[in-house]
Order: sequence, then C-alpha cells, then structure tokens
Amino acid sequence: MPNQYNKEVILIVDDNIITCEVIQRNLEMAGFHVFTSNSVNDAIEILSRQDIDLLITDYKMPKHSGLELIKYVRDHFQDISIIMLTGYGSINSAVLAIKEGADEYITKPFTDKELLDGVKKSIQKQKEKKIDPETLYNDPWTRFGILGQSQNMIDVYSKIEKVCKNDAIVLITGESGTGKELVARAIHYNHKTRSIYPFIPVNCPGIPASLFETELFGHVKGAFTGAVQNRKGFFQAAEKGCLFLDEISELPFELQAKLLRVLQEKEISKVGETQEIKIDARIIAATNKDLADLVDKSLFRQDLFFRLNVINIDIPPLRNRGNDIILLAKHFALKYGKELGKKEPTFTDKAISSLKNYSWPGNVRELENLIHRGMVMNDKDHIDTVNFPDTMKFNIPYDKRLNLSLEEMSKKYVRDVVEMTGGNKAKALEILKIDRKTLLKKLK
Repeated sequence: MPNQYNKEVILIVDDNIITCEVIQRNLEMAGFHVFTSNSVNDAIEILSRQDIDLLITDYKMPKHSGLELIKYVRDHFQDISIIMLTGYGSINSAVLAIKEGADEYITKPFTDKELLDGVKKSIQKQKEKKIDPETLYNDPWTRFGILGQSQNMIDVYSKIEKVCKNDAIVLITGESGTGKELVARAIHYNHKTRSIYPFIPVNCPGIPASLFETELFGHVKGAFTGAVQNRKGFFQAAEKGCLFLDEISELPFELQAKLLRVLQEKEISKVGETQEIKIDARIIAATNKDLADLVDKSLFRQDLFFRLNVINIDIPPLRNRGNDIILLAKHFALKYGKELGKKEPTFTDKAISSLKNYSWPGNVRELENLIHRGMVMNDKDHIDTVNFPDTMKFNIPYDKRLNLSLEEMSKKYVRDVVEMTGGNKAKALEILKIDRKTLLKKLK
C-alpha cells in the first residue's frame, strides 16, 4: 500500500505499552507518522498492509523475539531500516541484531535525543540505499544531460531553463570538475533555433598566446609566415551556434580589449585584414577563478567582466550537493558496469559515509575517475572503503560552519582526527604532521 502520509512512516514494536506510547509521542512531535504494535505477530500484520520506512523493535518480547522479527523483515522487506532496542550491557544481543540485518541499536535507558538521532541516522541510510539512477533518468531535468536532485542543482536547472530561451551572454562559474561545459551544452542544445548549429568549445589555457588572435578571429593568406591560405577562426566556425570560451580568465590581457569590442560590435577582423566581418554566435564563458578578484588585481579587464557577467550560473561544488554524491556514484557504477560487462555493485555503509564526508577537490570528475578505477580493479559485487585511496579512508567530514575562530577550528580538527583514527595517536601524528608533545597539549 503506498505511503499516503507524505512523511516517513515508523513502526514501533514493544510489549511494554507505555514504552510504545512514549516513543510514539516523541517521534510524532518530530514529524514522523507512527504505528505501534505490542507483539511480533501483530507487527507482521501491519507490515503486510502498510509501507514502513523504519522498524524500531525491542529485543525481548513474549512468544517471538525482536531478533525473529528482524529475520522476517530482512527476508521480506529489504528496504526497511531497522533499529533494535536492547537492555544496557546486552552487547551480545546487539551484535546478533546487527548480524541479522539491523542498521542501528540503542541501549536502554536512552534519552529523547539519542532516540531521535538514531532514527534520523537510520532514515538517512534508508534514503541513500534507495537512490536509483535508473529511475531518475526520466526526471524532467535530465534532458539537460545532468544528474542531480539537490536544491542548489534545481536552482541551476531553473537558470538553464530561462537562458536557453534567449541569446544573452552567460558566465558559468564553479570549481574545476563541477561540469561547467555540461551546463554550457545544455544551454545551447535546448535553444529553439541555435541548437541545430555548431557548439564550438575553446580551451583558453590550451592555446599559446602568440596564436590566440588567429585562432579566435582567423587569418588571411600571407598574414604571417606559414599563413599559406585563408582560415576561419572560432567565431566564424560558431556562426549561428554557440562559442564556449572555457577558462576565460586565462585569456591574454592584450586580447581582452579585442574580445570586448567583438562582443559590443558583433563583428571581427581577421589577422592580416582590415575588413570587418559580421558574426552571429552566442557567447558562453566559464571560469573556475574569481573574475572580480582578478579585476581588483588588474589581471582582468573590468569592462570585459561586466560584459560577460550578464547572466551568472554558479555551479555548486560536489561536497555541497548532499545525496547527489551517492546518486552520481551509483550512476557511474552502472555506466562502467555496462562497459566492463559487470553487475552493478552495491555500496557498503562505510563507503557511502566516506563518499559523503570527503571534500571532493576534483568534484564530479574526481568522483567519476574514482568509481571507474574501483570498477576496473574490484572483483567483488560491492564497493567498500578498501577500494578508495587513503586520502578518503582517513578524511574528516566537511564542516561549513563559518562562525568558529581559527583556534576553535584547530581544536575541532585535532579531535576529529584522533576520533577518526580510533584513538591511534601514531596515525593521528602522521596525518596532523605535528610532534607527540604538541598533540598531547592540544588534546588537553
């Protein structure tokens, strides 16, 4: 039966009626829809008629135990997350519960916060496991050739939707590997008239400064030694289509004035020729640098910056895209699985946690390379942290808080490193690059 509540549904199973009522009240106040049951048989009957996202079950109950219920759920309802409630000190029962398929266990007595934290953690794990890129390819935004459902990516799609209906100059900003050219292509290929004409990408850093002018504007025969025939430049090649100037910040300063004139007058002159040629090409530029900062440092013309920055689309870094990281990882696993003739692997909880906690300096490009390498080198049917480089096995969750002082952030980082290494001070010293005396001082 479909979930008609538009919120996560939780089933609590405990033979103690008061315990059920207390947990139910706390979770309903937190925004969940809650069912309760005082026996395993009754719980199974509820499971048969109602979609459940999370099961919270006590360990000791008359007739049938919580462990038996966990076994039943894992055999019949793979997508349900499970939390086992167990008495204080009953570590053996907790271990058994995890072995049988429980995602978390909480020891009694527990606080409201401990319960809510455990529930939120289990619900989040369930959402991540359910992410299936195959079901998202029909998402209305996938026509842009980009995968992602986070709110900041939906904001990007909204801007693409607007600018692909006109010819405004667009400046795409974002870190290296975020997909700036993908966004540029989405704008071009969804334009009602220009999409049938060429999309010409120009990698500005890849062109020697001495050849930039002839590459952009073209040249005539005899314009310089080696110019044995007339040649069109990128602007003419992109006629009626789109010219994509990638890493525009690398455009030589002396050429910036000429580009500005082209954008204003919509005409060019080839090297070696004075005659002006009208051009009709949409301009999209991209950069991974802060152009406003380059303007302040006199490394980029202010007037050209203003001309390019008519519409700005800023692509968020991967570390700020939440569950998109898992969606993209599964997409790449599916993609390379098909290429290599391998079954699509599952991701362990540790792998998912590591993927989400990593800072991704190389963004989507780095993620794709990681999954590709893992698919080639891995012979198992799952991907675990053993398939990741050491920089990912030992990494600190990215913290976006900007209200901490440098000293507070330093203390937090040291604590996180020690916790991450399981209290192994030798490993912590290796990561922190400090001596033992300094570490002990900071820990105090």
